[in-house]
Amino acid sequence: MRAMDTDIFISGAGISGMVLAALLAKRGWRVTICDPSTPPDGEAAEGSDLRSTAYLEPSVDVLREAELWEHLSPDATPLEALRVMDSTGWPPQQTALRTFRPDDLGLGAFGWNVMNWRAHQTLSAALREAPGVDLRLGTGFADMTARDDKAFVTLTDGRRLTARLVVGADGRASPVREAAGIDTRIQRYGQKALAFACTHAEPHQHVSTEIYNSGGAMVTVPLADHDGRAASSIVWMDDGARVTELARMDEATFNARLTERALHVMGPMQRATPLRVWPIVTQTARALTAKRTVLVAEAAHVLPPIGAQGLNTSIADIATLADCLQEDPGAPEGLARYARARQADMLGRAAAIDAYNRLCRSNLGPVQKLRAEGLKLVNDVAPLRRRVMMAGMGALRSDRTAAPR
Repeated sequence: MRAMDTDIFISGAGISGMVLAALLAKRGWRVTICDPSTPPDGEAAEGSDLRSTAYLEPSVDVLREAELWEHLSPDATPLEALRVMDSTGWPPQQTALRTFRPDDLGLGAFGWNVMNWRAHQTLSAALREAPGVDLRLGTGFADMTARDDKAFVTLTDGRRLTARLVVGADGRASPVREAAGIDTRIQRYGQKALAFACTHAEPHQHVSTEIYNSGGAMVTVPLADHDGRAASSIVWMDDGARVTELARMDEATFNARLTERALHVMGPMQRATPLRVWPIVTQTARALTAKRTVLVAEAAHVLPPIGAQGLNTSIADIATLADCLQEDPGAPEGLARYARARQADMLGRAAAIDAYNRLCRSNLGPVQKLRAEGLKLVNDVAPLRRRVMMAGMGALRSDRTAAPR
């Protein structure tokens, strides 16, 4: 590729990187995006991401602008209520239950849920046809040298290109972040999470459920029917040793433990996909920018999977970055504007979710009582309920305006 043949180079063609590429191309930038992996053939493929994402309303607005929502929406299941349950002991016993509904915010749904492997597949296909996007899968970022006016990027296949801005959207072990010399803060909990899809006897009625117990939260998120049976996506957090034990169980024993952990809210449950296991951490980058370089999504922040904050926070990064770019997309003024806009929100959400995760996983009696009483208070006091729900939605500012080019 000739020098300056691309305006913006993005390392990482996960969901966040592809949404950013499409949005920037719609704004008129020439974008090159690469990733060493390729989309999975299906949910059973090795390495497929069996988590799901509830795309909240502000994120859907960004996807619509990028002309991607029309591709994702056929696979999306509406999230019409959030049921929060507290429990103690084993088998767990319910101690509190409250349901939050989107009509408190004037919405018909909090968001729409899509399996991550399916979204990855769908977005890859859309980007192959997107004007202004050069999508290179099977090729990764190797190194870069940043100058005052440009960055020289070397790819894993040995090719080199020049860009005015390099974006790290390449995950928690971001090669771009490392090349830029940006360190991270990391908080470990000794927890892991299981991600998978299951079927169940009772319909989910488009309700997502968060169930707290010692070890962490279990989250069920509604999916379309699986082979004619009601289905949900599950993220089950627990202490690392317990997750290892669960992952080694035979299917019948695992299904029995799953049904118990979910407090039988949807009747008997059966795992419908392989299990994926990953560690739970809170990780934040110590800086969001360097010369001709910017970080978004999990290159900038990794959060425990609570309250649909992870990818929705990443899409807020994407929207803000697109608004902050100037005529020269790598100009320090625009990158500084992005960092100012996102740093406080990123650190605030990381701190809040860190504290919430510690509260949710505690097995101490006084803490469990506080957790149950707090849930009741948040739900039963209407102004507080709306404020918490708005914070969870992470609504993008209504006065977003694109910077002049």
